[in-house]
Amino acid sequence: MGDVLATVMLVALGLLLVSAGIEDVRIRQIANWKNAAIALMAPLWWMANGLALWPEVAIQIGVALAVFAFFAGAFALGQMGGGDVKLIGALALWLPVQPLLWMLVLMSLIGGALTLLLVLEKALRKTRKTLEIPYGVAIAIATLLVLREPIFNQFG
Repeated sequence: MGDVLATVMLVALGLLLVSAGIEDVRIRQIANWKNAAIALMAPLWWMANGLALWPEVAIQIGVALAVFAFFAGAFALGQMGGGDVKLIGALALWLPVQPLLWMLVLMSLIGGALTLLLVLEKALRKTRKTLEIPYGVAIAIATLLVLREPIFNQFG
């Protein structure tokens, strides 16, 4: 039962991430309901994976709060959108510390490449429009890459 629930939850998370990335590209926002759904599914994910309330779930929550606080600081400085911050915080509830760190590194690299592409596009179009980076794309791709690892490596 736990394996089936975990698989269904990974599929649901993947669909929510793809949807959030597309939405961020189209309207430069990520719906609060998507971030809330990801966060609210985390306890089921913990249960499906047999996490103990102490210390494993407590660590997940503590790390997620720290990650959310860090990126809320970036939001306060105008460096990141609120939906992106909420998405990262919700995903931190799902990912253990090491995969979370990998996700953040990948997110930074993908986000940097995306930023460079959009800066180049802006320069080529010679537009004065303020550049808004759909960072939800980088977050979604990075998370999907990190989640893919244990899914495919369980067969090896």
